[in-house]
Amino acid sequence: MPSIRDFMSSDHRHCDDLFAAVEAALEHAQAERLPAAQAAFASFATAIEAHFTAEETLLFPAFEEASGMRFGPTAVMRDEHEQMREQIRLAGDALAAGSADDYAGEAETLLILMQQHNVKEEGILYPMCDRQLAAGAEQLVGQIAGCMSGAGA
Repeated sequence: MPSIRDFMSSDHRHCDDLFAAVEAALEHAQAERLPAAQAAFASFATAIEAHFTAEETLLFPAFEEASGMRFGPTAVMRDEHEQMREQIRLAGDALAAGSADDYAGEAETLLILMQQHNVKEEGILYPMCDRQLAAGAEQLVGQIAGCMSGAGA
């Protein structure tokens, strides 16, 4: 079983790939691109929400319990999740309205937010989780995997 950092970082890459698929769909012929981009975006939105949910319901509470830090890095990550959820909503609304240009602007902001967020999680929080949760990491990673797959990720 991979470490928490490895497992969660791998899921970041998975979400990144799904996000990139939206842009790839928008590069197709005009008549085909919007429905394909909307479908790709729905897959991305589902996967990233499953990632956020697994962190917020399983990983973060376990870390907070083990470390005693309830208002530290996990609080910052939850706030960033909310910012990204709003940006995902804006990007999805732009696609739903048929505006690839508006989507591009919202997606650029979302990409920056995701990149900054992932660097903090992968470089700081996940290693802290690996240290604090080492004894139960295998079971926790299994629960997180189940939560993500149960949400359609």
